Amino acid sequence: MNIPVWFEITSLVVLVVILIADLMLIKLRPHIPSTKESSLWVGFYVALALAFAGLLYFIAGGQFAGEFLTGWALEYSLSIDNLFVFVLIMAQFAVPRRLQQMVLMVGIIIALVLRGLFIIAGVAIIENFSPVFYIFGAFLIWTAIRQAMPEGDHDGEVKRENFLIRLLRRRIDISDEYDGTKMRTVVDGKRMWTPMIMVFVAIGVTDLMFAIDSIPAIFSITQNSFLVFTANIFALMGLRQLYFLLGDLLDRLRYLHYGIAVILGFIGVKLVLHAMHVNELPFINGGQHIEWAPDIPIWLSLTVIVAAMGIATVASLIASSRDKKREPVVEPSEQGKALRDEV
Repeated sequence: MNIPVWFEITSLVVLVVILIADLMLIKLRPHIPSTKESSLWVGFYVALALAFAGLLYFIAGGQFAGEFLTGWALEYSLSIDNLFVFVLIMAQFAVPRRLQQMVLMVGIIIALVLRGLFIIAGVAIIENFSPVFYIFGAFLIWTAIRQAMPEGDHDGEVKRENFLIRLLRRRIDISDEYDGTKMRTVVDGKRMWTPMIMVFVAIGVTDLMFAIDSIPAIFSITQNSFLVFTANIFALMGLRQLYFLLGDLLDRLRYLHYGIAVILGFIGVKLVLHAMHVNELPFINGGQHIEWAPDIPIWLSLTVIVAAMGIATVASLIASSRDKKREPVVEPSEQGKALRDEV
């Protein structure tokens, strides 16, 4: 059973309409969303993804539904990693909080375009060069090791952004103040770019880096371009609201990078095993398929993804709570004495 063309077209049209409506809503009403509003929107997008998986099950069968659900969970997990860099970018450029929704939405659109191009290229490469799974697998295992290192945070992405920003500042005139979400403004009668152009460049570089990681990963789940693209759309759609929902909680998720490292490492091994199973390289096993190399089932991939993220999150919150309890409690009288001493 295949996914009907009418279902693919209808799904993509509906998703594009939702994205445009979301963008217009931000444009017409820029504001700082409350926790309740963010929670409702995140819940809506999660429910929408689950409903889409249910429709896939009834229209195309359980195999496609399972592949979408696992791919969505994988991309959603990896997209949360984007949020850490988004926080750094917002802080680095002092983006006013009421403008952050638009910045995030533009970032999501850039990510969708980049990932769409990567998906098209990836499908073409896989169809014509199956040993690429060896390369994808090795790359993800290397990325997992880098992610698990104590320095395995997002310093690399930030350094790339800083280099581009310095280059940008040398080439064009950039004002010191924001002018809403505009990229161009007038200062003392002179047309200039606003700092928003630097923010969008930084977001775009970040999206490119994460697309390079995430697209090879989801090809371990499915090579169906429609499922790969829709999984990415659903994963990114609620990212803006999740940013405001988590807020300061992101700083407390200290072990999340270990969970992501486990996921990337597992997916990397899965890709290598798949490459061995469909091997065509003449210098490996005489160019024959390696039959003993297993194809890891979808249900196991989904279990590992959910378990890794769940354990990393719970462990982070427990460690954060323990540190908070260890903080010395300063009595009001001691606070007053400290202030007098400072004076």
